[in-house]
Amino acid sequence: MRKAFYERDEARGLYATFTWLVEEVGELAEALLKGDHESIEEELADVIAWTLSVANLVGIDAEEAFRKKYAKELEAAKC
Repeated sequence: MRKAFYERDEARGLYATFTWLVEEVGELAEALLKGDHESIEEELADVIAWTLSVANLVGIDAEEAFRKKYAKELEAAKC
């Protein structure tokens, strides 16, 4: 994600990138309310992509942050 989108995200700026993330969360909510599986799948992908873009802009490794936050649960599930 960083290689593909960082320059564009940096040029757009953190707050504009975050605004796109919020918009995608709204679109995911609409898809969930409609129960449209294909749209839910697409919007989940968008939410993940924009979340990773925000993480890149603030210098956080999202995978490491996730593992750190959920280490006990992941260990219990043997992930």
